[in-house]
Amino acid sequence: MNPAWQTLLCNHHAVIENHSVIHFGDSAMELQNTRTTTVLADLSHYSLIRFSGEDAKIFLQSQLTCDIREINPHRAQYGSYCTPKGRILATFLLWQQGDDFLMQLPASLAAAIQKRLSMYVLRAKVTLMDASDDLIRIGIAGPRAAALIDTLTSTPSSFSQSLQVMHDKEITILYLSQQRIELITTLGNAPELWNYLSQHTKAAGTRCWDWLTITAGIPVVLSETQEMFLPQMINLDAIGGVSFKKGCYPGQEIVARTQYLGKLKRRMFLAYIDTTQTITAGNALYSSDMEDQSSGNIVNAALSPQGGFDVLAVVQQSSVDACRIHWQSLQGPTLEIKSLPYPLPDSIATTG
Repeated sequence: MNPAWQTLLCNHHAVIENHSVIHFGDSAMELQNTRTTTVLADLSHYSLIRFSGEDAKIFLQSQLTCDIREINPHRAQYGSYCTPKGRILATFLLWQQGDDFLMQLPASLAAAIQKRLSMYVLRAKVTLMDASDDLIRIGIAGPRAAALIDTLTSTPSSFSQSLQVMHDKEITILYLSQQRIELITTLGNAPELWNYLSQHTKAAGTRCWDWLTITAGIPVVLSETQEMFLPQMINLDAIGGVSFKKGCYPGQEIVARTQYLGKLKRRMFLAYIDTTQTITAGNALYSSDMEDQSSGNIVNAALSPQGGFDVLAVVQQSSVDACRIHWQSLQGPTLEIKSLPYPLPDSIATTG
């Protein structure tokens, strides 16, 4: 987190640990506010990698699961970076700024992913750099989010679908969904922007933003779940994060084979778990049809405003259809499967 930005947030009563805003004084109230009103969140728990150079687009197309040709100054994309075996090392949001591309991913993974990608640059004319301290990321979510954005821009926004991008003066606006928007701005402009937005919203910790991301059905691979999932298992095919019409990238053969042979055994579901125990990414799930074998894993988990946890979980499809899913053991609390905010494609793949 940029030191100057951290000082400003502390002046707004932020409690910061490991460069992440835990809360602004009352985490429970902030979570309730996130459910009912318009909230403001610092997103420094994500980092940015900037890709520059005339070969940046070609390089990214050869490394990532999403189709870079679909990204332009007005359109962002979700995607993933995989091992040669098709297992995900990181998920991200990618957008274009001028001639450069910016990749947003968890801060805990950014340095290692940047280093790994740099190994494959070879003679390509592309430069990778950490842009996290140069650009401030701010999230705004709730019923008044879009209206507030219109007060910041010189022309009214005309967002009609998710992942649209708008550039206005010193602000880049990422329209994640109807009530969830991200602003990217310069360090010089960020204090004025935060001060203005804080007059019309309630500040909330990053855990509240994580809850919004979970309820939107957007997976975030963390260190605990690296190399655990194929892209389709976490629904990247449903949110545009994997293309089956592009050329080769690490893991492409396995990802494509998974798509075109049979039926995908595991899918990601949105669920609620009524427990006071702490649920974390990577936790195993069990069901009676699998006996003592795990039937899935938690992808992401966040405290729910109603108590307990809302989670994204990759689960054996047959287990969801046949019986209850339990956290950590067959005697553990059960998952209440909820509806995702997007449809799942008809799978024709066979890997579990």
